[in-house]
Amino acid sequence: MKDGEINMAYTRGSNANIIVGAAALFVTVDTNQGLTKASIPTFIDGESYKETLSLRYSDVFRNVGYTNNGVEISFAPDFGEVMVDQLLDTAKLFKQGMKVTLKTTLAEATLENLLLAIAGKTSDFGTLNLGTQTETNRLVTLGNPTTVVTAATNAGVTTSGTDTNKFLDITSGDLGDYPIERGIIAVGPGTGNLSGVGNAGTSDTLSNQAERVYIAYRAISIDSVTVSAKRDSATSFEVSFRLLPDNNGAYGRIVDRSY
Repeated sequence: MKDGEINMAYTRGSNANIIVGAAALFVTVDTNQGLTKASIPTFIDGESYKETLSLRYSDVFRNVGYTNNGVEISFAPDFGEVMVDQLLDTAKLFKQGMKVTLKTTLAEATLENLLLAIAGKTSDFGTLNLGTQTETNRLVTLGNPTTVVTAATNAGVTTSGTDTNKFLDITSGDLGDYPIERGIIAVGPGTGNLSGVGNAGTSDTLSNQAERVYIAYRAISIDSVTVSAKRDSATSFEVSFRLLPDNNGAYGRIVDRSY
């Protein structure tokens, strides 16, 4: 061993670097509201990023709730090649393209999640307070959400109480429409924690946990979405996001942090 070198004994590996577990998925509330490096919410010491986004940035981010099959991010570089006669093979490869996608399945079949899956506009989604009305007028009002019936009687059949209905307009869009972009943050388990042992070799507490944060600046839902109502399976939305780079060529950031 030479002077100054550190004798590193062979180890098989470290199970602290094995990550198992799903991530909590957050999306920006408003459509066409992406993220930038400067607009990423700051980390709070001693607080999980899930709590930070939920408690301190609820006006910017929405938790999509339960997901199935976790969150999957795929990187697909595209390389061109230079063929030469003398080698009968490729002499040089060069990068000519890049594609990054994020996939998940939204298990909570809310209209808000459906709006996210189909890349709908915020203006396509709304709520309507129908008030107290008859069963007959209720059907008319639901068919025309722009009509509000605050009080009505018909054949003596009335419904007491106040109904608040959510609706999602299914539209084709207009010529020249831009793709709907959103910022996405997924917070999952990180590396560094052993079973029952924290980062500093002490017992696990709320102050020495690790998590991995996946941040996508610009995400666009690009694939077709199927909505089903079946007897033997739950309604869910499979969604695939195409990630686009910002003006600096960055798709986002992956952060390993302890709190």
